[in-house]
Amino acid sequence: MTDPKTAISRTELVALMAMLTATVAFAIDAMLPAIPAIGADLSPGDPNKAQLVIATFVIGLGVGTFFTGPLSDAFGRRPVAVAGAIIYTFGALLSAVAPSLELLLAARLLQGLGAAGPRVACMAIVRDLFSGRQMAQIVSFIIFVFTLAPVFAPSIGWALAWAFGWRAIFVSFAVFALVSTVWLLIRQPETLAPENRRSFRIQVLIAGTREILGNPQVVVAILVQTLIFGTLFAALMSSQQVFEQVFHKGETFPLWFGFMAILAAGSNLLNASIVMKVGMRNVVKWALLVQGAFTLVFLVTLTAGLLDGAILFPVAFVWFTSIFYLAGFGIGNMNAIALEPVGHIAGLAASIVTALSTIGAALLAAPIGQAFDGTIRPLAIGALVLVALAFLLVLRLKDNEALT
Repeated sequence: MTDPKTAISRTELVALMAMLTATVAFAIDAMLPAIPAIGADLSPGDPNKAQLVIATFVIGLGVGTFFTGPLSDAFGRRPVAVAGAIIYTFGALLSAVAPSLELLLAARLLQGLGAAGPRVACMAIVRDLFSGRQMAQIVSFIIFVFTLAPVFAPSIGWALAWAFGWRAIFVSFAVFALVSTVWLLIRQPETLAPENRRSFRIQVLIAGTREILGNPQVVVAILVQTLIFGTLFAALMSSQQVFEQVFHKGETFPLWFGFMAILAAGSNLLNASIVMKVGMRNVVKWALLVQGAFTLVFLVTLTAGLLDGAILFPVAFVWFTSIFYLAGFGIGNMNAIALEPVGHIAGLAASIVTALSTIGAALLAAPIGQAFDGTIRPLAIGALVLVALAFLLVLRLKDNEALT
């Protein structure tokens, strides 16, 4: 087998892994401008339900992740990524022709199941090649490139919906998956040697799950990542309606969203530059503290009526951007912290960590999104609660050289 460390350059590896990971981001962010049109066409009586095209995809992603990790440990990273891309493409094409909201949500669930393949395979490949702070640094670079997706995806989605209708967005998902899968097959060799593979047996899965969930560091990291993901997903699900109904900027939403993504991309570069010196736990702890304080001040001044008028939008825009910043500082580091003690079963560990955090985040974010009442207040309250809980949990992580 070709040595995976010398098969392609680190730059190309980061770009390829970022594109595989962006399969998820593109499937979420490109949908945001189309939510009002989907609600008008398929759920005119309750347009808030159109937000569920995001939640159902995320839940499918989480459920699929339970299986893709163990499968990647048994059969290798590349086969699982390819199989997932096929399912993802099938779900995308079904979404394109769904005649009702219920069928659209079912197809999105299937699309999310398929997206789990490339997502978990990507993280397992990185864990095969790197560990500890070096892994956190590489993940930060991947997430930096990955954050380019939110810069362009909403505009692509808006343009496709404007030119061909919102159903054309789902066709673009299939094309994106095809390109990334072909790149993977041509350029990246398998990183899991045959002698390191684990049989896909229930007994093995149960034993591995017990080992992972029996480690306090892993459990706390999963919970913190769930809360950070939940904050991000809640903001994503509500963003289109907030910009359109609160700020009256629906037509320019893709541009504002892209601008937020550009600003937030700096968090991943900053994290990559400081995590080796400061440590993963400390970076996440301070990011949560700053975010929580900002959200509390934002909520108090909003409730007191001090942010009415022209000042509301610029302050709220900065607050939205800060949530993206929190994700940049938190997700990669918490994922690395969770996987650090269980590198010998990286595929299964990545599966359980990402599955639980993704499903939990969707379940936390959906009620916050559905609580939208024409103001930004429900989102701010939900974000404050999630960030405060995450901060308290990070304090429970034990200090050690690798983490701090």
